[in-house]
Amino acid sequence: MAGKIGLEGSIMKQVTHSFRTGKIRTVEVPAPRAPKNSLLIQTGATLISSGTEKMLLNFGRANVLGKIRQQPEKVKQVLQKIATDGLVSTLTAVASKLDQPTALGYCNVGWVLEVGEGVKGFQTGDRVVSNGPHAEVVCVPQHLCAKIPSRTPAAPGLTEEISLEEASMTVLASIGLHGVRLAEPTLGESFVVVGLGIIGLLTAQILKANGCRVLGIDLDPFRLQLAKTLGIEVVGLGEDVLTSSSNFSQGRGADGVMITAASADNVIIETAAKICRKRGRIILIGDVGLHIDRSLFYEKELSFQVSCSYGPGRYDPNYEQRGQDYPLGYVRWTAQRNFEAILDLLASNQLQTKSLITHRFPIAKAAKAYEILFNSEEPHLGILLTYAPPSQTQQNGTSWKTSIPLSSPKSHPLMSPTIGFIGAGNFSRQVLLPILKTAKVRLKTIASQGGLSATLAGEKYGFEHSTTQMKNIWEDPEIDTVFIATRHDSHARLVVEALQAGKNVFVEKPLCLNEDQLQSICAAYENSQEDALKNERKPPLLMVGYNRRFSPHALKIRELLDNLKQPKALVMTVNAGAVPLDSWVQNPEVGGGRIIGEACHFIDFLTFLVGHPIAKTQGIYLKTDSGGEDTASLTLGFADGSIGSIHYFSNGHRDVPKERLEIFCSGRILRLDNFRRLTGYGFPRFYKMNFWRQDKGHATEVAAFLDHLKTGKPSPIPFAEIAQVTKVSLEMLNTSLERK
Repeated sequence: MAGKIGLEGSIMKQVTHSFRTGKIRTVEVPAPRAPKNSLLIQTGATLISSGTEKMLLNFGRANVLGKIRQQPEKVKQVLQKIATDGLVSTLTAVASKLDQPTALGYCNVGWVLEVGEGVKGFQTGDRVVSNGPHAEVVCVPQHLCAKIPSRTPAAPGLTEEISLEEASMTVLASIGLHGVRLAEPTLGESFVVVGLGIIGLLTAQILKANGCRVLGIDLDPFRLQLAKTLGIEVVGLGEDVLTSSSNFSQGRGADGVMITAASADNVIIETAAKICRKRGRIILIGDVGLHIDRSLFYEKELSFQVSCSYGPGRYDPNYEQRGQDYPLGYVRWTAQRNFEAILDLLASNQLQTKSLITHRFPIAKAAKAYEILFNSEEPHLGILLTYAPPSQTQQNGTSWKTSIPLSSPKSHPLMSPTIGFIGAGNFSRQVLLPILKTAKVRLKTIASQGGLSATLAGEKYGFEHSTTQMKNIWEDPEIDTVFIATRHDSHARLVVEALQAGKNVFVEKPLCLNEDQLQSICAAYENSQEDALKNERKPPLLMVGYNRRFSPHALKIRELLDNLKQPKALVMTVNAGAVPLDSWVQNPEVGGGRIIGEACHFIDFLTFLVGHPIAKTQGIYLKTDSGGEDTASLTLGFADGSIGSIHYFSNGHRDVPKERLEIFCSGRILRLDNFRRLTGYGFPRFYKMNFWRQDKGHATEVAAFLDHLKTGKPSPIPFAEIAQVTKVSLEMLNTSLERK
């Protein structure tokens, strides 16, 4: 298996779950790529998590009332959105979210196919564990992977090589290990593990490896018997648990309790408190009711802590996506190092996992495997999905395709242009793709990095192919127009590549994140125009998704203002709301920050309404408690003497609608509230323009772009305005930086 394995041949399979219906599907998708700091892995086996994944399935299978009961916090968010954005817009967004199937699984073992840029310590052919999903090929950040070692020494009846089946429980075991580390057990202490599912049985063994005495508690006779075979003392919940645990701890009370069970009531947390000795420790790894009896915790001075996943680094974008490891001297046990510790326990025969596997199914029968979770009559624990080994696919001379067909071609003279679409995130699915589906265009190829989101969106909206390779779009002579709706840091590169390939481009805002990228786009645009003229072709259009200028309210405002020749004063207030600093949007290298990433919308909006270029700018920033620079007042001076203020605030209240515009001119005022209500004061023939739902101009924007492509007219937004708005957005950020 030495060397890079090609990605052309077989179509890979992946397991998905519908939040709307709870249905499990095994779908065919193109193989993912191996981006920077990641590994591409061919899967040998994956383990179904009976806790997390069953919870997801329960939510999907529930009716509307059941879904509301399971996630009451989401209901509050929906009601807030209805109050600010309107009922129709909110229901559309909720339906889109529920309609999007999700990938399942996070316990993966297999072989490295490809090593991404910046990855160290791995090579092609390595056997690895990762938190990859249930799919034949997965792409996983390097810090969520670990190499499987050899067994030392080989034990009687065990091979020197740790099997993939044994290693498949590494991720779940790491969840238990992180909880154990939080409990800080010492040699000879007594611990009670409540809940003997997979994580509970693994946690109990880890505690034993730490030199602790362990008592396991569960309701299930099958699990209790299995625990006994692993050398764990047990007691059933139907028995006298308090007496048994007291006897086990020699009347002192347990030094600690690890809760690995799932239950909605508070009995387990109360029982754990009663079992503990004074100043004992309770660690919650599972999911139980948390109404705590204060007197119990007070009298015993108990410590209680919730354990998060597999350890430090999990959910940290810098650790996962950007490959920034925590220094060992400061963070001894990260998620990856916990993986390695579990594998060392397997290698030294201190952790047994094979006996915890009760069922095996090929990935094609994944739906049947999940039904086992709901069959209470059949004892089950570890359920494995199995995959064809690399030797089998290599013998057939195949590997993995990065582009797959979805539907038959729909070529028709009226269906022009032919679209390539890049990005299949929430905005694409909720806004752009539904618009394109109803347009008279040919939807040829949709692309995403992982392949699954593009395939599912492509099936729903009528694309002919899905792909994970951009070259399949650039090199397709039939595709003449590209829509780009990816993360901000990829916009400039994709725009330049599309223009160099001679494609028309619609890119979501922002156009780019820095001056160098803007210059490269301007150069590529000018070259594309010159090349088209030289070869007697239509020059490609470049359009940025500044949709607000296309809203019916904006068009009406422009009509009313065109009759007023005096300079205008415009005040745009944006109640943007807080976004966590660790969000990709706030990262300067990925999202560009919120001024570049979103405030550019409003710079363009005011530019359109005034109808004159920007002549002067100023930005003043408020230092918020979060430390971000996303609360600012931006001032624009226009060539005709008009002035505009954009108050982009992240420190407001979410019950207040997001956007309000006020315009003052010639003794008259226009007020636009959240793109639903426009009110005029002092206009002889205009008073108000109200809609039941928000209309921010997305449909009109796309229609205008497509119309200009068909008729050969220039871009709906002149490139000079696009470039200036981008330049002003970048300058506003620099104003902030200079004041530090």
